[in-house]
Amino acid sequence: MLTRLDHMMVCVPDLAAGVEAYRRIGFDVHAGGTHTGRGTENAIAFFADDYLEILSLRAQPAAGTPAPGSSEARLAEFLARGGGLRYIAIQSDDLAADVAAMRGRGVDVSEPSEGGRTTPAGQELRWRAAQLGPRHPLPIFFIQHLTPLAERRRQVPRPGEHPNGALGAQRAYIVVPDLAAAVPEYARVLGVPAPRVQRGGVIKADMAVFELGSTGLGVAQPAEPGPAAEALARRGPGPFQVLYRARSLDAAADWMASRGLPRPARGVRNTGEQAMLVAPEHAGGVYVGFFGPS
Repeated sequence: MLTRLDHMMVCVPDLAAGVEAYRRIGFDVHAGGTHTGRGTENAIAFFADDYLEILSLRAQPAAGTPAPGSSEARLAEFLARGGGLRYIAIQSDDLAADVAAMRGRGVDVSEPSEGGRTTPAGQELRWRAAQLGPRHPLPIFFIQHLTPLAERRRQVPRPGEHPNGALGAQRAYIVVPDLAAAVPEYARVLGVPAPRVQRGGVIKADMAVFELGSTGLGVAQPAEPGPAAEALARRGPGPFQVLYRARSLDAAADWMASRGLPRPARGVRNTGEQAMLVAPEHAGGVYVGFFGPS
């Protein structure tokens, strides 16, 4: 079954600059290594169960020019448009069964394929992944890790310890122009009932949140000027925000201010909790949200 949000893929033209931006926000980011058989490299900020991936094309001449139509060529096109939050990965505990179930619902999805990455320390990480096909071009994909979680945590020195106090991703949001049309598609792909529509007080949007374990995938349509409307106008439909639970909003804001960033604007979630958003210009084109006690 689909169990939780696994990781968010933030794509940046310059990996070093992207790493520095997220370190200034307060994430403990480390070099992730290169992907087997691909011209990409990444950096990782690991939490207890999920992680943030900052991804770019390798700068080495050996990577060569991406072949037309390849995943690297599509990434290059995305980066040419400014980059940002490109995909949300959803974890599966049995990918073959989930793919079969999706196909039974008429979903256009690939067979699971093997993937891997070698960390700078030489650690080999393996997984299976499945992508949606052209009849269901949603910005999500599905992953089943073959490397146990305890081993995956070893790729960073202090998994789950971040200067901003972030404890893990609680939600990711995708902006769409027509919520009524999008919700049935996501429900069909994810194999869950369509959730009720609610108003997102911070992103200023009507949204439907699909619960995935302790995490949620929000599909949102702008209701008034605000982050969702800005993201839709700037980049078009797609993922635009990740929301992290934090130990203390004040402490997180203090860390950012000490690194030269403006204190993030605050708002109140529809749950009544305080939240704050780091603006896209400071986070590689992504709204990075935090919620929790002051």
